[in-house]
Amino acid sequence: MEKYQKDLIKSALQYGALKFGSFKLKSGRTSPYFFNAGMFYHGSSLSKLADCYASKIIDLDIDFDMLFGPAYKGIGLVNITSLALSRNHNFDIPFAYNRKETKDHGEGGLSVGSPISGKVLIIDDVITAGTAIKESVKLIKSCGAEPVGVLVALDREEIANDKNTSAVKEIEKELNLKVRSIITLTDLIQHVESNIELERFTSKIIDYKEKYGINN
Repeated sequence: MEKYQKDLIKSALQYGALKFGSFKLKSGRTSPYFFNAGMFYHGSSLSKLADCYASKIIDLDIDFDMLFGPAYKGIGLVNITSLALSRNHNFDIPFAYNRKETKDHGEGGLSVGSPISGKVLIIDDVITAGTAIKESVKLIKSCGAEPVGVLVALDREEIANDKNTSAVKEIEKELNLKVRSIITLTDLIQHVESNIELERFTSKIIDYKEKYGINN
């Protein structure tokens, strides 16, 4: 793993965004781990998270003109990622995000921030059903811009309940758009296996991946 991937896992554990144990998911499954990017709610934690997003973007070497964050979690993520790209990599990039409700006064419109144009990279935390990403792509295209990819913090690498594929793979197929992640479930397993304090969770996570994991 790259340093920024290890940093994300360590920071997620430090701030309670990543937990190991037994967790009932909305899907009805019982997962041996749980990830919630909403736990990055202090300045110091957000700074570390932003550094990870920015480092991944630079590592990917994607050709894009601006960032876009789907409401609601994507709003904060796109702000801090733009800041980290400027601060750490001297890459000054504009950003925008959408509103959940149309505003008919002030600046109005469905989006806030930079005018949406050119090649757009979408930033979010995770993909569950993919609804926010689909809405974002629709808005971006309606502005005459081109979505060129999606970056999320974690790819759970598991199949959806009703399909033999993951939400990420469904999005890629439906929108013809590549989805990248800073870390994956495979990365988490690698970290847990090498950590004395966490290795007791290894077998349950591997069992979960074998049962619900996608076939790579």
